[in-house]
Amino acid sequence: MKHKNLWFLGLALMAVLAYTACSSSPEKTLLDKYFHAVSMNDNQTMASMAVEPLAIEAVSHKVISVSPEIVELFALPDLNKKEIDSKKIMDDHVGPVVESKDALDAAKDELDNARTSGARAALKKKVEELQGKYDEEYNAHKELQADYSATKEAAAKEEQIALFSLGVKSMPGIREMTGEVHSKTVRISVKTKSGAERQYDVLLRRYVLKDQTGKPANGRWIIVKFEPVA
Repeated sequence: MKHKNLWFLGLALMAVLAYTACSSSPEKTLLDKYFHAVSMNDNQTMASMAVEPLAIEAVSHKVISVSPEIVELFALPDLNKKEIDSKKIMDDHVGPVVESKDALDAAKDELDNARTSGARAALKKKVEELQGKYDEEYNAHKELQADYSATKEAAAKEEQIALFSLGVKSMPGIREMTGEVHSKTVRISVKTKSGAERQYDVLLRRYVLKDQTGKPANGRWIIVKFEPVA
């Protein structure tokens, strides 16, 4: 009977441990591992868990709140298309800029070679008009370049974070993949050696994707960034 009771007790203990493991939130597990790496000055492990690792001075930490999980469509395919379209618009605008510059330079040459005051007055007005046209085209091109750079950077950043969640350095065709991005924000409180407490909002993400054949690519929860709470 004694052995039988011990057997039942062992089963109950295993059930409790299994329930605890299953009910442990992914954000708590992730942050516990991260701050353990911080305490060990293990920069390599920190960098494997966070896109933008932050070495926070901490003797302890606790989770204050966890936002509801948000699920959004994978944005990289749209960002990639926007990048391609933006580059085409920018490239197509090179011609008008060059044409306006050539016209301006030709008018300036004419002005330099003008013999009469009347011709010089007319050409001076022409140069001013063409200068205004060139400035307009040039400034418009600078805006197109800025738009392209911003779009390219946004697409590259999203690709970097997705690859980080998937645990790979590169993945052919990732910009054509579809799927979902799961995210949540965890507010934590950190106590320093001096006894001071600081709070951070920690942005977490997980990518659940599939390629064009339907083959899944399931990522892990990662830390995207730490934001100090004012």
